[in-house]
Amino acid sequence: MPDHTEIDLYNYDEFVPEKFERWMRFDDSPPVGKLVPDFPLWNLDRSTTSLKTEITKHAYTIVEFGSFT
Repeated sequence: MPDHTEIDLYNYDEFVPEKFERWMRFDDSPPVGKLVPDFPLWNLDRSTTSLKTEITKHAYTIVEFGSFT
């Protein structure tokens, strides 16, 4: 298998377990109520923000992650 970037691996071309199971690491998620690490985020207009910035703006914050495919 040729070298791939993380984004290439994340944007798999078919929905089969061999291609998506590597991303199913829910046990690594922080438990409810525990602070999460800050990381950069990008808005749909391509402006940048951070998780910490968004969390401090709102009472509740939902961050959705998904494949580009």
